Amino acid sequence: MARELFLFFNFRSPYCYLASKTMWGVLERFDIEVKWRPLGGWDGRSPPDRAKAKLPLARQDVARWCARLGIPYSPPPTTTDPTLAGIGSLFAEKAGLLKPYVVEVMRAEWATGRDIGDRAVLREVAGKVGLDVAAFEAALDDPAGAAQLAANAEEAAAKSVIGVPTFVVGEEIFWGQDRLDFLAEHLTALRLSRV
Repeated sequence: MARELFLFFNFRSPYCYLASKTMWGVLERFDIEVKWRPLGGWDGRSPPDRAKAKLPLARQDVARWCARLGIPYSPPPTTTDPTLAGIGSLFAEKAGLLKPYVVEVMRAEWATGRDIGDRAVLREVAGKVGLDVAAFEAALDDPAGAAQLAANAEEAAAKSVIGVPTFVVGEEIFWGQDRLDFLAEHLTALRLSRV
C-alpha cells in the first residue's frame, strides 16, 4: 500500500530548482503517493527583508550546487512572483503532466532567467509540455487555484513546514534539496522501495 508523501514547493525558491533536477529520480524509486502542495507568493520562503539580506549568499550557494550538478544557473528578476506558476502546476497535475511542467518552469526561471510571473512565459511552458494552452490560461484565472495555494500554506504551517522544498512522511520532515538522501533512507527503512 502506497504511503503518502507531502511535497511543499515554491517555484521562486532556487533550492526548489535544485530539487526539480534530482527529486524525481528519488521519488520514483518508492511506492509512495506524492501529495503535491505548491505555494505562492512568499509562502515557504524567507520574508522579504530577510530574503534581501540573504540574496548574495544564497546566489553563491546555489551557483556552487548548480556547478556540482552540472546544470545552468541564471537567476530570474528579483520581482518574480511564483503564484501563477503554482496555480498552473495544479492544472498540470490534473492533466498528468506535473513532472514535465515543474521541470520546464524551473528551467525557464532558473536556467534562463525568465520571469515566471509573466503569463506569456507560462503559456510557452504549457505548450511545450503538451498542456491545452487555452484551458491552462483559464485555470490561472480560476479563484479555486489561488484558494488551493492558500490552503496549502495553512497545511504547511500545520505540519511545521518552515521552508521549501519540504518532504513530509508521517511525522518525519525533510527540509531542503540536500535532504533527499535522508528521505530515501527513511523510505527504504519503511520498506517502500519498488521491486
